[in-house]
Amino acid sequence: MDKTDNITKLLAACKRGDQKAQMQVYQRYAKAMYQIAVRITGDTGDAEDVMQEAFIKAFDKLDTFKATAGFGAWLKRIVINEALSYLRKQRKFEEIENQNFVIEPEPIIELNDNNIKIDALMEAINRLKDNYRVAINLYFIEGYDYEEMTQILNMSYANARTLVSRAKRKLKQILEKDFKGILKNY
Repeated sequence: MDKTDNITKLLAACKRGDQKAQMQVYQRYAKAMYQIAVRITGDTGDAEDVMQEAFIKAFDKLDTFKATAGFGAWLKRIVINEALSYLRKQRKFEEIENQNFVIEPEPIIELNDNNIKIDALMEAINRLKDNYRVAINLYFIEGYDYEEMTQILNMSYANARTLVSRAKRKLKQILEKDFKGILKNY
């Protein structure tokens, strides 16, 4: 039996309320979804709360899942939406006012030193204010494009581009301060 058949059977059992099947689905996806929640909320405790709510919602709304997209992608979207909702409820997420932004070309942050650790980069990302951290995570780590970000964050295309641009600029400032000489000028 391949993975697709297995998850299909597990999801069918989950729809029937089988708690063992729900636990198997949870165990299969929890680590990846937790990492997403931590990256967006910036806090392990908040991420645990988000995870709990996201899995409850997923199991409650399982009948809306369409197998055209993978279950992991569907669940990931629920986790991201739940994390953003959590941040908004906690009044941690600053909305950008709808303005006429000038779209700037996007410089790419380039590292000169291959010895920089991923942990240091993630630490720098976590030091960004919430809306910048969310933008960096959605765009660069989760791989959403601006159009998808407009739907997730409920903002205009120009605002999404500007948010990513400003987040990259701020991340570069943090990295330049902490790792003098590591970043190339662009």
